[in-house]
Amino acid sequence: MNPVDEPSGLRRRHVLRLGALAGAAAGLSGCGRGFGGRSDDDGRTALTMAWWGDAQRAGFTQQALDAFQAANPGLRVRTEYQDSSPYKDKLAARVAAGDAPDLMAMRFDSLREYADRGTLLDLAPHTADLDLSGLTPQATALGQAGDKIFGIPSGLNTIGFVVDKTLTDEYGVPVPDGDTWSWEQFGTFAAAVTKASGGKVYGANFELWTTANLLVFARQHGDDFFSPQGDLDVRAATVVAWFQLAEDLRARGAIPPAGFIDQNNGASPAQSYLAKKSIASQIIPTNNLLGYNQACGGNLQLLRIPGETHGARRGQSIDTPALWSIAAGSRHPQETLKLLNFLTNQAEPAKLCAATRGVPPNRVIAAQIAPTLEADNRRSSDFLAKLQDETLPPSYPYPVGASKLTNILKSISTEVEFTRTTPAEAGQQFLAQARKALTT
Repeated sequence: MNPVDEPSGLRRRHVLRLGALAGAAAGLSGCGRGFGGRSDDDGRTALTMAWWGDAQRAGFTQQALDAFQAANPGLRVRTEYQDSSPYKDKLAARVAAGDAPDLMAMRFDSLREYADRGTLLDLAPHTADLDLSGLTPQATALGQAGDKIFGIPSGLNTIGFVVDKTLTDEYGVPVPDGDTWSWEQFGTFAAAVTKASGGKVYGANFELWTTANLLVFARQHGDDFFSPQGDLDVRAATVVAWFQLAEDLRARGAIPPAGFIDQNNGASPAQSYLAKKSIASQIIPTNNLLGYNQACGGNLQLLRIPGETHGARRGQSIDTPALWSIAAGSRHPQETLKLLNFLTNQAEPAKLCAATRGVPPNRVIAAQIAPTLEADNRRSSDFLAKLQDETLPPSYPYPVGASKLTNILKSISTEVEFTRTTPAEAGQQFLAQARKALTT
């Protein structure tokens, strides 16, 4: 039996895994607003909407929802948000307890876990209510599994390399051509910064454990990493090369020595080593350019990922910070589709939210609001617009279990960093553990 055809829409192993979280659902704060659509005392139909993010994003989102409610006086949207890690666990608990929000932000690496359990609405039959004509095929594919669509990008982004030009100017190191540089040129540049600063500033921070970074590197080496069918499709030699790259960079002084970077330091731009001026460059999601540039003093240059013109094929793709999904059990699916259509296809919410969720997935709307964006958001928008005009590999929803890969990469990369494991051993370990994570 196909998982989505099971009586409860849940496979047994997911029931066991999420059942424990369901028991905790009652103890998780809902800010007095709860999940599950219902009617308010004033007679309006209430929709529930949940996402992760900070207070600034919440403020922008609320302004957009105020505009929606003004245009739809019979509807009210109750909102809930929290930081990324608590959100993931809370959403799992709510869904397991049968209390999913009508509209929810969905992690790219979790979409299939929910969709395959039958807990998300297939949006493909609802194009009369949800216009997808403004999305490129690449953008639509981000939420697609087979011929079904379980999510719409809340915004589009990719990863880019940012370089603090204030630091490179201070130490007399030229910034490479970001359109054509190779991984070797990146290493030479980063090592030069470290040397010129006398070790005061390291040339780059290089996150081995970020799946999105490895995915781009794998594509450049001719691998898909994940196949459209959800299989792990990366060769051991490619993963070995990934770990070897970091070892070589560290030996050259291009990146900090073992133990310098605390992986638990914090994820915000203000907490980054880039903002502390301890490093001169790193990979970031492009929708975070504004926050990083503000934290770093305003002179960050945005470059493409090294190796794009030197590998077997292009590695960069059009991705998304999150998707909007509708609960399959929503009591108000038509009204929730109206809300999602508003967020996707109207200029007003896009202007209000700016680039906090990335570039609007509707290219017409993205072009309309681009002149109104702050300079850094406009830079990231232009960066993505150029990429969308190029031939890039598609990005597929991550398979079930893919959310475990970050911790696997963190664990193995730490062993490589402290030379307790060789890159060759690390490549084999990753494949074995990743395959297990994707099949259990």
